[in-house]
Amino acid sequence: MDYLKMIWPTPFKVQEKDVVSLVIQLVIFLVLCAVGGILIGLLAGLPLVGFIFAILGGLLDIYGLVGIILAVLKFLGMVR
Repeated sequence: MDYLKMIWPTPFKVQEKDVVSLVIQLVIFLVLCAVGGILIGLLAGLPLVGFIFAILGGLLDIYGLVGIILAVLKFLGMVR
Protein backbone atom coordinates (compact mmCIF):
# COMPACT_ATOMS: atom_id res chain seq x y z
CA MET A 1 0.00 0.00 0.00
CA ASP A 2 2.90 2.35 0.65
CA TYR A 3 4.01 1.84 -2.94
CA LEU A 4 0.59 2.98 -4.18
CA LYS A 5 0.70 6.01 -1.89
CA MET A 6 4.09 6.91 -3.33
CA ILE A 7 2.89 6.80 -6.96
CA TRP A 8 -0.65 8.17 -6.43
CA PRO A 9 -0.50 10.47 -3.40
CA THR A 10 -3.56 12.60 -4.10
CA PRO A 11 -6.31 9.94 -4.06
CA PHE A 12 -5.36 9.08 -0.50
CA LYS A 13 -6.22 12.64 0.57
CA VAL A 14 -9.91 11.86 -0.02
CA GLN A 15 -11.75 11.57 3.28
CA GLU A 16 -14.21 8.75 3.75
CA LYS A 17 -17.80 9.90 3.08
CA ASP A 18 -16.63 13.45 2.16
CA VAL A 19 -18.13 14.24 -1.22
CA VAL A 20 -16.26 17.54 -1.66
CA SER A 21 -12.82 15.96 -1.42
CA LEU A 22 -13.88 13.22 -3.84
CA VAL A 23 -15.17 15.70 -6.40
CA ILE A 24 -11.98 17.77 -6.15
CA GLN A 25 -9.82 14.72 -6.83
CA LEU A 26 -12.03 13.60 -9.71
CA VAL A 27 -11.84 17.03 -11.33
CA ILE A 28 -8.05 17.08 -10.92
CA PHE A 29 -7.65 13.72 -12.65
CA LEU A 30 -10.13 14.54 -15.40
CA VAL A 31 -8.41 17.85 -16.18
CA LEU A 32 -5.02 16.13 -16.09
CA CYS A 33 -6.18 13.52 -18.60
CA ALA A 34 -7.94 16.03 -20.83
CA VAL A 35 -5.09 18.55 -21.06
CA GLY A 36 -2.46 15.82 -21.33
CA GLY A 37 -4.51 14.02 -23.97
CA ILE A 38 -4.84 17.15 -26.08
CA LEU A 39 -1.12 17.94 -25.88
CA ILE A 40 -0.03 14.39 -26.55
CA GLY A 41 -2.58 14.10 -29.35
CA LEU A 42 -0.94 17.05 -31.07
CA LEU A 43 2.56 15.72 -30.49
CA ALA A 44 1.65 12.18 -31.61
CA GLY A 45 1.35 13.50 -35.16
CA LEU A 46 5.09 14.11 -35.38
CA PRO A 47 6.67 11.66 -37.82
CA LEU A 48 9.71 10.37 -35.95
CA VAL A 49 8.71 10.47 -32.28
CA GLY A 50 4.94 10.22 -32.59
CA PHE A 51 4.81 6.63 -31.36
CA ILE A 52 6.64 7.62 -28.16
CA PHE A 53 4.07 10.33 -27.46
CA ALA A 54 1.27 7.88 -28.25
CA ILE A 55 2.66 5.48 -25.62
CA LEU A 56 2.99 8.35 -23.13
CA GLY A 57 -0.63 9.29 -23.79
CA GLY A 58 -1.77 5.77 -23.03
CA LEU A 59 0.25 5.71 -19.82
CA LEU A 60 -1.19 9.09 -18.78
CA ASP A 61 -4.72 7.78 -19.30
CA ILE A 62 -3.97 4.66 -17.26
CA TYR A 63 -2.49 6.83 -14.48
CA GLY A 64 -5.63 8.96 -14.42
CA LEU A 65 -7.95 5.95 -14.44
CA VAL A 66 -6.14 4.25 -11.57
CA GLY A 67 -6.15 7.55 -9.65
CA ILE A 68 -9.91 7.89 -10.09
CA ILE A 69 -10.49 4.29 -9.00
CA LEU A 70 -8.31 4.76 -5.91
CA ALA A 71 -10.11 7.98 -5.01
CA VAL A 72 -13.51 6.28 -5.24
CA LEU A 73 -12.30 3.29 -3.22
CA LYS A 74 -10.88 5.61 -0.56
CA PHE A 75 -14.21 7.49 -0.49
CA LEU A 76 -16.08 4.24 0.05
CA GLY A 77 -13.70 3.19 2.82
CA MET A 78 -12.38 0.12 1.01
CA VAL A 79 -8.75 1.34 0.98
CA ARG A 80 -6.88 2.57 4.03
